[in-house]
Parts: sequence; C-alpha cells; structure tokens
Amino acid sequence: MITKKSSVVGGGYSNRTRATKFNPTGKKRKYPNLQKKKIFVPELNKTVNIEVSARGMRTMKKRGTYATLLKAGLVKAK
Repeated sequence: MITKKSSVVGGGYSNRTRATKFNPTGKKRKYPNLQKKKIFVPELNKTVNIEVSARGMRTMKKRGTYATLLKAGLVKAK
C-alpha cells in the first residue's frame, strides 16, 4: 500500500532466440519483496501489523512511520 507495488510478468525471449528460431522461454510472475511487520506507532500509542515491501520500509524510515501510514490510508488520524 505504501509504494503501490504489485506483481509483474517477466520472461520472454532472449535476443539470440529471436535471431535464430522460435523457442519461447515461458513467462514467470515476479512478486515484490513483501514482508509482514509489526510496527509500534508512538503517535497512536499502539502496534500496527502491516505487509510492507523493503522499499516501503525505507520510505517509512525517511518520512516517519505515522506520516507514511497516514498517507497510505493504513491508519486513521488521531
């Protein structure tokens, strides 16, 4: 929710395969690095369970946990 990351479909052909013959490599769904975390929010004086990507954790560290969760709509304003 914080970074709005979702899964993407990767794979396809290498350039070498395109140049020689038709030989599909298949598609594979790639998922973001989501982790379940229990975070204490001092402004609310309670703990929040969230599923956040590694990039989202860096964002929370930079902007502040409460501000980031509030902007993402994961917590309500006090």
